[in-house]
Amino acid sequence: MKNRWSDSSAKAFVKKHAAECGNSVALLSYATRLVGSEPDLALHGGGNTSVKAKVTTLTGAVPALFVKSSGVPLDSIGPSGFVCLDLAALRKLQKVRALDDEAMANEFRTHLVKPSESVASVETLMHAFVDKPCIVHTHPSAILALTNREDGEAIAQSALGKNAAVLPHVNAGLDLGRAVAAAVKKNKGLRAVVVSHHGLITWGAGPKQAYAAAVEAVSRAEEYLKNSRVRTIAPAAESAVETAWKKYAKLAPVLRGLLSPASGNPDSPNTFMTLSPLINADVLGLLSSKEARQFLVSPPLTPDYCVRTKSFPLLIDEPDLNDMDALRAKLSRDVASFAERYGAYVKKYAKVQSGQDLLPRMVLIPGLGAVCAGRDADAAAVAADITAQALSVKKTVYETGGVYKGLSESHLAAMEFRPFQTAKVADSGCLPLRGASALVTGSAGAIGSGICEALLDKGCNVLVTDLPGERLDSMVRELRKTYGNRVSDAALDVTDPLSVAAAFEKAAEAFGGLDIVIANAGIAHVSPLVDMDLEAFRKIERVNVDGTLTVLAEAGRLFKLQNTGGDIVLISTKNVFAPGAKFGAYSATKAAAHQLARIASLEFAGMGVRVNMVSPDAVFSHGSTKSGLWQQVGPDRMKARGLDEQGLEEYYRQRNLLKAKVTADHVARAVLFFVTRQTPTTGATIPVDGGLPDAAPR
Repeated sequence: MKNRWSDSSAKAFVKKHAAECGNSVALLSYATRLVGSEPDLALHGGGNTSVKAKVTTLTGAVPALFVKSSGVPLDSIGPSGFVCLDLAALRKLQKVRALDDEAMANEFRTHLVKPSESVASVETLMHAFVDKPCIVHTHPSAILALTNREDGEAIAQSALGKNAAVLPHVNAGLDLGRAVAAAVKKNKGLRAVVVSHHGLITWGAGPKQAYAAAVEAVSRAEEYLKNSRVRTIAPAAESAVETAWKKYAKLAPVLRGLLSPASGNPDSPNTFMTLSPLINADVLGLLSSKEARQFLVSPPLTPDYCVRTKSFPLLIDEPDLNDMDALRAKLSRDVASFAERYGAYVKKYAKVQSGQDLLPRMVLIPGLGAVCAGRDADAAAVAADITAQALSVKKTVYETGGVYKGLSESHLAAMEFRPFQTAKVADSGCLPLRGASALVTGSAGAIGSGICEALLDKGCNVLVTDLPGERLDSMVRELRKTYGNRVSDAALDVTDPLSVAAAFEKAAEAFGGLDIVIANAGIAHVSPLVDMDLEAFRKIERVNVDGTLTVLAEAGRLFKLQNTGGDIVLISTKNVFAPGAKFGAYSATKAAAHQLARIASLEFAGMGVRVNMVSPDAVFSHGSTKSGLWQQVGPDRMKARGLDEQGLEEYYRQRNLLKAKVTADHVARAVLFFVTRQTPTTGATIPVDGGLPDAAPR
């Protein structure tokens, strides 16, 4: 492992942040980011760091411990990601007989030196009890590959040498703190402590030295493993990877439906879930090996991960990937069997059993790959990263002649159901579409972009689709700056059934499936009927009618496979109810699309799918995004009325009863009303037009 510390980068980081927290905490933040940016050193919140420093209060200087907050990602942490505690008060806790999580959390809150809403790491006492200036604690892959095997403690000791102490597994909290502190006190020459099935603790005079010690220990472990390989598991061929991705796109909605637990809400019966697949040559090679399957279903690398992935995965043994009906039946049986087993596990170990999700978070499917589920895109990605590390480490154990050995159920449950752990993944409930997935056609226009942003703001994953080009590309770039991996994209021509099918498959690949489809793509044409060019009319018809039909049909097929219901919203128009002169092609084709959506509301209701319409009037732009429709028809309307662009917008504002400017945000709120299921409604239309009596649905 490479030491990536840069004195110049560290200096620049300290210069930027020292004013808010001091040099030592700023430098710790820099070191922690280095730790978190190396997946084989630490994954996401899996690890913690600390530094001891004096803090000046109104009554004088206080010895303090700055320790990482629970659940904060290491790779992006800043000074605010650390909690400042009274070090002397924490050290007194070494003398108490026992300390449960509630009492420990209360002690942390009681002894804050600086106010904080965050909770200190569950391993804070270890950082306090070990009398070293700066501490780095991580879960490195190479270290876990040494300890998580039969005779793991002896092998780890042999690999790391006399400057490291290797301890048996100890539960995080008071016991871990005491055990590590005792080992460090006993041997003054130690540079590292390894806790089996848990991780690595190193220290130093400052963050630079503590980080360097961690890199050194991991490098030793990596070198030992490299020289110990006695057998290999071959990766799959690239053709097998391509085939697996194609099969996954077809199967993902089925699997997503089976992995979506009941919500207890009759208006939205299933909890939204996001899937994240691991499909590559190494994973497929592992799953094709019968020897590998025996150890892949073993417990996770460390109990810290149970809260993300649960204590064991589901293996689908001998699936028939060429018979979708048979595969769906097998998946259903195997998921039900998993839920029964996990339910017994919960009943045995969890103090709070009501509301527990009993469905798997990791599903291993030979010939397809590993599929991970989470409450949103970030949670699914974390589960996938943890699973990738687990598969890699278990493979390394096997290839170096070892036999993988995980912790007992009781050890795993002790961590999985701890309040400190469950708080990391608790659903705050503030985002009504958290984990939901949507596809929006015509995303790059004014209304489409407004809808995409509104869905993302409510926690939704969104597949942004439109005709290929810079307009779509630039929109995706901007959205990803704010919403990250919840944004995916696909070039989509709604007049091409193959293009539509490919976009729905892209949604399945990106998120596992869909809950929401917004049929927004549409174009217009200005012409009196007597001058109407038939081919021009047919072009409008192909987009507005054929395109709507194709999207509705593809959505219906996906929702049937997923079997968790869904929402479709057609962006209709006031012209359905109040057509305009010279606007016959648009008015007629949008009326046909509107009628198709009403029919879909009848046909899809049995699947729990609601189909509704939103009818806006005259949305000219959304921010800097101009309406494509009004770029087409605006010049004719301005010419007919002798107005410029601003004058035309004012004309449309003045003609509605409320004298309101209709915006894309207004349209998006109407969409949100339907897709957040405020009322049990389907087949309905919401006008968003400021009040146009002639356009009232009737």
